[in-house]
Amino acid sequence: MEEDQNENSTSPPATVIEEWNGTSSTKLTKTATITATSSSSISIKRSSNAFTHISQRILQAFVPEGFPSSVTPDYVPFQVWDSLQGLSTYVRMMFSTQALLSAIGVGEKSATVIGATFQWFLRDLTGMVGGVLFTCYQGSNLDSNAKMWRLVADLMNDLGMLMDLVSPLFPSAFVFIVCLGSLSRSFTGVASGATRAALTQHFALQNNAADIAAKEGSQETLATMFGMALGMLLAHITSGHSFAIWISFLSLTMFHMFANYMAVRSLSLNTLNCERCSIVLSQFFKTGQVLSPKQVSSMEHVLPSWLSSWTSKGSDSLYKRVHLGVRVSSLYSLAMVNLLESAGLNHKKAKYLLQQERGIINIVTHKDSTAADILQSFIHALVMAKLGDQGGSMSLESQSWMDKHYEVFLLKLQSSGWKTERLLSSSVVWRANWLVEYSDGKHD
Repeated sequence: MEEDQNENSTSPPATVIEEWNGTSSTKLTKTATITATSSSSISIKRSSNAFTHISQRILQAFVPEGFPSSVTPDYVPFQVWDSLQGLSTYVRMMFSTQALLSAIGVGEKSATVIGATFQWFLRDLTGMVGGVLFTCYQGSNLDSNAKMWRLVADLMNDLGMLMDLVSPLFPSAFVFIVCLGSLSRSFTGVASGATRAALTQHFALQNNAADIAAKEGSQETLATMFGMALGMLLAHITSGHSFAIWISFLSLTMFHMFANYMAVRSLSLNTLNCERCSIVLSQFFKTGQVLSPKQVSSMEHVLPSWLSSWTSKGSDSLYKRVHLGVRVSSLYSLAMVNLLESAGLNHKKAKYLLQQERGIINIVTHKDSTAADILQSFIHALVMAKLGDQGGSMSLESQSWMDKHYEVFLLKLQSSGWKTERLLSSSVVWRANWLVEYSDGKHD
């Protein structure tokens, strides 16, 4: 007995070190257990095989670090549908490229290098000019309607590919048709890139937007490789059969449009734009509760208003009656008089002025107004429009509602997961300053 106790007292304790692998504290896998019983005795027990380790390393090239806790819940469904639409795009690209090359004379003895180069130059030049013009006129709207512009971008890409495929059928108008196709795709490049940046910021829960963008690039590369391989196979099978080419192209285009629609429908953006503001406020008026971003995502439009108007009967369109950042000199004389009277009454404290004209609520923003003031002005205008529908005194009742409920409304928005720092809208380029001028020439 004494010998056992002496032996235990002289034996050094065993030290155990566990080896874990993973990019997040919540997604770790034990890979090995290292036990040291003495300075010269070490045993290593592997907990995972080489295949598991390699598969994890490959996965890390395509998903963000810390996945899935580092991204929003709508990241996976969006990326799945986005990858599928990308796959169909690159398959169809083989058809359109084949048609373009045949149209400019590749493989024909009569074709000249300078002629083909000039046609390609005109095509690219048209696309570049179109991209600049589109950015000039719509650049500020892409953030506020990311879902709609994401869908529109891919629809324009479909139209551009269709133009390329049609171009060989009309040799006399070939250059004009391919330039139209390039113009269409230039809109796609601008809108798709800008909305992708906005969506990447949305997905990033741990300030990991750069990592998400890099992994999205890997996913797109993989989809491109598969798409090009399938496209080459399909182009070889359908070569010389125009009917089969058109059936394949149109079928893939329909799938592409469906996949894009499902992708944007799966998004639950938690930023407030004009339409989402209108939806949550209308629900707050009815029930006193604020809808979550996921609930609102199924109610907002993803198609342009001119396309979705026939399918949106009875939907909330309160925001369409509010004009933000109105130019004062563009108002009618009577409306301007009313606005000046309002400015005189509120000149010391107001950061915005509201003016009702023929059912439209115009918002004139102060030159010193902040992002929070613009959000407040838009919600105030929505309240005024809502109360006008109910037959109330729009100005007095809307101000009373704002005094009583605005702060509560903001707190409920925040608790439901909404970001209330700013309103995503078109840039407010027209502002105003109001002051009172007395008879002695002094200003206040």
